[in-house]
Formats: sequence, C-alpha cells, structure tokens
Amino acid sequence: MNTPGDNNPPRLARRMAGIEPFHVMAILARARELEAQGRDVVHMEVGEPDFPTPEPIVAAGERALREGRTHYTPALGLPALREAIAHWYRQRFSVEVAPERVVVTPGASGALQLVLAAMVDPGDKVLMPDPGYPCNRHMVRLFEGKAVSLGVKASQDFALANDQVIRHWDARTRALMVATPSNPTGRVLSLEQLRFLHEAVRAPGGALIVDEIYQGLVYDLPEVTALALGGEELFVINSFSKFFGMTGWRLGWLVAPEAWVPALDRLSQNLFLAAPTLSQHAALAAFLPETLEILEQRRQRFHRRRDFLHQALDELGFRLHGRPEGAFYLYADVSAFTDDSFDFCRRLLEEAGVAVTPGRDFGSYRAERFVRFAYTTSMERLQQGVERLEAFLARR
Repeated sequence: MNTPGDNNPPRLARRMAGIEPFHVMAILARARELEAQGRDVVHMEVGEPDFPTPEPIVAAGERALREGRTHYTPALGLPALREAIAHWYRQRFSVEVAPERVVVTPGASGALQLVLAAMVDPGDKVLMPDPGYPCNRHMVRLFEGKAVSLGVKASQDFALANDQVIRHWDARTRALMVATPSNPTGRVLSLEQLRFLHEAVRAPGGALIVDEIYQGLVYDLPEVTALALGGEELFVINSFSKFFGMTGWRLGWLVAPEAWVPALDRLSQNLFLAAPTLSQHAALAAFLPETLEILEQRRQRFHRRRDFLHQALDELGFRLHGRPEGAFYLYADVSAFTDDSFDFCRRLLEEAGVAVTPGRDFGSYRAERFVRFAYTTSMERLQQGVERLEAFLARR
C-alpha cells in the first residue's frame, strides 16, 4: 500500500491519456519567465479580448452584489436573462427563439458538456473539422466518445468538403460539430453551408452542434446564426466571453431543441446547480444600447488590427489563403520558413520576444505548417511584433 510519502504517480482514469495539454501554455509559461527576467514579450498567442468588460455590465454586476442577489438561480438560468437572449436573436437576426429553449451555462464549455453528456454514449462518434478548438475533441473523450477529425484544406477556406461528412458518417456517429467564426482560422460559414451540413446530418438521424462563440466579431460578411435554419436536432452554443468581453465571468448559453430541454435541465442541476448568479445579473446589461455601442467600437478596432496584421504577414512571406472574416485570429502557413511550426514558435519567442500559438494545438492535419496569430493586443504592440518578426526572419 502506498504511504503519503511515496512518489508513485496517481492512478489516472484511462480517458486521461486522450486529454492533451494546451501546447501554447508552455509557450506562455516561458514568456512569463522571460518577462520576469526583464525581457519584453509581444503576446499574440492569447485568445482573449484585451479590452476590459464594458462598464455597464460591470455596474450591473456591482449593483446585483449590493442588492444581495447572490443565491442560486434556476438551473436553466435567470428567466429574465433567457428572455433577453431570445430577444437578442429576434432583434439582431430576425430569428424567433422561444426563451424556453435557452439554457444559461457556466461558459460555453458548460454548454458543450451538457449537450455531449445528453447525447454521447461510450463509443459514439462526433465529427469535427481539423484544425479546430482542441477542447471540443477532449470533451467528447471525457464522455467516452470518439472525436473524428476531418482535415480541412486552406485552399478550400478551411471548410468541410460537401461529401466529407457523408463519407465519414456511420452507425455510431451521433453528431457533427462546427464553429463559425472558427478558432483558429477565423473563417465564417454561410447560411447555405450550414444548411447543407444540417441536412447531411439529419438524413441519417444525427445532430448538428454549432459553436457561435465568436458571433459579433464578423468583419466582411452579414452576420448569420444557424438558428435561422430552424428544424430539429440543431444545437447552438454561444458565450458572453468574446464579443461581450466577459471571459472571467464564465457565462455562456445553449439554444437546444425543445424536446431536449428537460434532460439538459436535469444534467445542469447535477453538474453545476446553475451558472454564476452575479454573472447572470451582470449579463442583463450586455444587450443595452450603450453596451452595444461600446462593443461595436471594439469590433471596428479588431477589424483594423486584422487588416494591418494580414497585410504585414502577407508582405513578410506567410501564406494566408484569403482573409478571415471573423474572430480575432490569423492562421498562417509558415512552410516557407520551416517544416516544424512548434520549433518556429519556440525560436520566435526566445530570439525575438514574440509569442504565437503552434498549429499542433488545433489538431494534426498539416499542423506542422501553421501557427496562429491572435490580434488581441493594441495596434502599437502588433506593430512592434511585426518589426521583431521581420528581423527574426531576416536572420534565418
């Protein structure tokens, strides 16, 4: 029997073998070490808005705290917030969503946990594009499912080919999950593309899960939501983190088919009890006109940053395969400079003081060719980063 002083490793569940760390965390940790030594680092690795939460939201949270609104809410969320989210879809997209279909969750990750817990049995499959947000595949593994990665080509705008879903669907497949705008590519799916995917998965009795957490951060196209498709077996996940600037408040939501809501309610009661109460009261102010005006100004600043960084990277010789229409990322092909994007990121940090994310964080399909640049820092810092990048490439 082990004693408290033993150094034996813990006996982890087998599923942990499939839960990989964020490789960028090693980059970030090393960047912090360099900063502690007095080095200056330009951070273009972090997928978090650099702006603080808008003041009207902060004020609403403070007011709720003073008024003692600190008790549990219903598991599905504050009724007023569910109404406000439904109104948001009506106002912004002219889409009718019954408030009863809205489930407020601890972040978008909480929403995905609910969907997968309700849907996936051991051995069931969920299809998803590669590259994509890594937590999605890890979440499937958490519920003993199998994430099936479908490689998407830069030359096809990182979109699934029309027959890819159909070819990979089998009797154990339960769902397809896609993101629009996408992390890491910033690509936006049109309503027509979403309609094809929805029809492709509904034919064999599957579901479509759409991650829309970067909704609102779209630059060159009209905004759409998959909820405009209507129909059954469609789950849409969103968040107050990215567009609304509430990352640390840990608040998201899910719009689910009505028939699934009782099961999601039951799961939420057991997994979370409810989303954070103060965050929910604060989020009621997220849809106020004065808040939306602030957010629109920030969206425009992201737009200008994207245009600057896209042009700068293109001039330096990175292959960008078109201009991403949303989010705050550029997924750049570095094969003109290296065949190992992780080593490229490591050297760029050590030699030039610029932190970016290696492609291996987002999957395995041609990951060694790509790095992700996040324009979640000021224009001045982006300019400094580009200057350092230019000097770094000149020394190679």
